[in-house]
Amino acid sequence: MDIFPGRVFSQAPERGDVAVFKLQSDPSTDYIKRVIGLPGDRIQMIDSVLHINGEAVARERIDDLIVTRGNGAVLRVPQYVETLPNGRRYRTLDQTPDGPLDNTSVYEIREGFYFMMGDNRDDSQDSRVTFAVGQVPEQNLVGRAEVMFFSTNGTGHFWEVWKWPTAIRWQRLFKTVQEY
Repeated sequence: MDIFPGRVFSQAPERGDVAVFKLQSDPSTDYIKRVIGLPGDRIQMIDSVLHINGEAVARERIDDLIVTRGNGAVLRVPQYVETLPNGRRYRTLDQTPDGPLDNTSVYEIREGFYFMMGDNRDDSQDSRVTFAVGQVPEQNLVGRAEVMFFSTNGTGHFWEVWKWPTAIRWQRLFKTVQEY
């Protein structure tokens, strides 16, 4: 992969990397997702389980993620650790059993393209949403995500500065992006 201005990948991304990329439909928009499929791979979701090249990816249930909403409601979200064929491990969330993206057809990854997925599987517009994101061309990859610089609990957005004191997840700021 050639290096050019605005891009920090000096080599092809590996399966499991968290990467920043430009949307094909709107190159001014950056997305950040995990690299799941490499050129030539076949990717499919079957009953919420990721399959790569016909093999189910190992998935282990761990303690639920506990989320407290702004109104005080407590939500328990099933959480898993996936282990990719190359040994990379990371946490995923599965909020909705049998959600709309939990069973898909097979995606065949074209040469020069990558398949990206969010770790919050039921709340992620990623390569499974072909009309919005789809497969990501190599030239749209910006770089590997290394540091978390802003994170909220969902009760406030970046532009809602007045909500920051209660919405920002302070413990996550400036931490490295970790696999597990």
